Amino acid sequence: MSNQTRVTHFILRGFSDVPELRLVVIPFFLLVYSFGLLGNISIVTAVTRESRLHSPMYFFLKNLSFLDMCYTSATIPKALVISFTGSGVISYRQCVAQLYIFFTLACTECFLLTAMAYDRCLAILRPLLYGVIMNQRRCSELVAAAWVSGAIYSAFHTFNTFSLPYCGPNVIEHFFCDIPPVMRLSCTDYHVNEEVGFAVGSCILMSSFALTVLSYVGIVSTVVRIPSVEGRGKAFSTCSSHLTTVVLFYGTGSFVYLRPASQYSPTQGRLASIFYSVLTPSLNPLVYCVRNKDMKFALQKLYCQRKC
Repeated sequence: MSNQTRVTHFILRGFSDVPELRLVVIPFFLLVYSFGLLGNISIVTAVTRESRLHSPMYFFLKNLSFLDMCYTSATIPKALVISFTGSGVISYRQCVAQLYIFFTLACTECFLLTAMAYDRCLAILRPLLYGVIMNQRRCSELVAAAWVSGAIYSAFHTFNTFSLPYCGPNVIEHFFCDIPPVMRLSCTDYHVNEEVGFAVGSCILMSSFALTVLSYVGIVSTVVRIPSVEGRGKAFSTCSSHLTTVVLFYGTGSFVYLRPASQYSPTQGRLASIFYSVLTPSLNPLVYCVRNKDMKFALQKLYCQRKC
């Protein structure tokens, strides 16, 4: 691969091609990043310290928050530096590393969301056996499996992308090294690699999404049989936050990766990427805490301990 590669560095465009927008873009994304970082750190700390939150649901939420911190940190700081300095130079190896790390975290989040759907499904369908099935060991195994699967899946896509020779244009129309804009810069026909990546991605990610959908089919079919309105509302409230995250994550992610690189639009690609790589992980703390009384109490206790 190194013998075929002539490009030694790439140039990232950043959040926008318009220099005048930097004064708006930099404060906005810095605020979103800071808000997401503070929110996710707060969730990790609150779940760790509060004994009443030591349950499988909050164990997965804590891991999701830690993952989201890493997820946003893989792209936003570099993109902010690019927007501030105007220099988007990134070395070939740094681009490879960024793509691998970003995809590892993104795929791990995908598998972790599936594990969370399975957890909620068991809690509603098998409440009497839930504590036995979802013990601490099982939860740790599911999280470890999500990380290992994400790393392996990301390694395949990274190799599939950078096994192509890059010897011509090196300007990436994006704010980080992503598969569609990078693959388009190859100086050879990339359609075979594109089709292989599409086939593998469709099989794995759609299987994960299908398991999530099946979990919610089981949840809905059980909840609608609950006689009391209060009981149905309580059951749905434990799943609504997770369902919101799943819809945003899969909806925007599939728009970018389940389409040919030849049809990639820089503007649409950036907008979709902002949703699943910036806004969704940064807003997850807000989504999971708005309707969760236990989580709100734990956060109040964390920041207003004397008053509580």
